[in-house]
Amino acid sequence: MSLVPLYNERMAEPARQSPAVEESPPIDSGSVHRAYHLYRARRRARLEHRRNVSRARLRFWVFLLALIALTVFLAVTVWHEIQRLFGL
Repeated sequence: MSLVPLYNERMAEPARQSPAVEESPPIDSGSVHRAYHLYRARRRARLEHRRNVSRARLRFWVFLLALIALTVFLAVTVWHEIQRLFGL
């Protein structure tokens, strides 16, 4: 015979789980209202940002064209003064 005694260890069975009752969580109507207003505020902010970007782009190009026009005007004026002074 062997030196180890012969016996069967009993194993614990997994705990029985009762069928869970599916309950939907209570909905806070105030949170739905706040989420709706938050979504609208984000959308409004996004649209306003797009408008601001397009206006800034337009202001940049208008300012750049004004600077170019001023530069051309000054160059022509300086050239005419140089011609008048030196008789070119």
